[in-house]
Amino acid sequence: MKIFRWIKIIVLLYCIVGIAAFYLQDRFLFHPETKARNSAYNFEAPHKEVNIAFDAGSNLHIVQFTAVGGTDTAGRPKGLVLYFHGNKKNISWYAKYATEFTQRGYECWMIDYPGFGKSTGVLTEERLYGYAAQLYKLGRTRFASDSIIIYGKSMGTGIAAQLAAVRDARALVLETPYYSIHSLVSRYLPVYPVSRMIHYRLPTFEYLPKVTAPIIIFHGTSDNVVPYSQADRLRPLLKPGDKLVTIEGGEHNNLTEFKEYTLAMDSLLQ
Repeated sequence: MKIFRWIKIIVLLYCIVGIAAFYLQDRFLFHPETKARNSAYNFEAPHKEVNIAFDAGSNLHIVQFTAVGGTDTAGRPKGLVLYFHGNKKNISWYAKYATEFTQRGYECWMIDYPGFGKSTGVLTEERLYGYAAQLYKLGRTRFASDSIIIYGKSMGTGIAAQLAAVRDARALVLETPYYSIHSLVSRYLPVYPVSRMIHYRLPTFEYLPKVTAPIIIFHGTSDNVVPYSQADRLRPLLKPGDKLVTIEGGEHNNLTEFKEYTLAMDSLLQ
């Protein structure tokens, strides 16, 4: 009888966890922080804030960081980096990375997703792609496509990959990418039918074969958030000339501190 009691407990726990994962998946996947629209970001780096009405009920917020080094004699930037950040907080958490580009003579434009920072709207996969397309459209008003670098970090890599699959760019850079959201979540819920439970797909593996621009992937071997195996699964999808830069000992949020990252970005941006 005791064994049947344990079976019932295990089944009950399995159902509870599965139900929670299904109905609370947005809370598990995204950790946004909102910011009042009438407030301002107090970044030390030169920047401009831009609000765009995406539709009648939603607003896209952009922070445009100005190039401060490496520009031409007229002070014009070399190009533009469209930066898609990870799943936590808002632009203020990722603004420190903008200097990687602005000090090399590039403008860096960051967006917040619906519910993050000052951006509003319903958070869906289609809306994420729509916001990315709107940012690219705005970038093209000032920069040629061969001067635009599409950059994704963590959760933003799937968004960046989708954009690069349908728009021209100088390069696509993915920092700590996943094979797909389903593949990543399966690591944490290996005994559940994740593909039927999680309604976000972000299938990076489907987009990379459609990207004509050069691709650079950075991933650390000690990443405990998105394991290195996720990037390694993307390796066969890369074109000749594309790169997977493996950073030994690199973690999820410190790759910019390694010389492998610096050398590769110097080569791309200079």
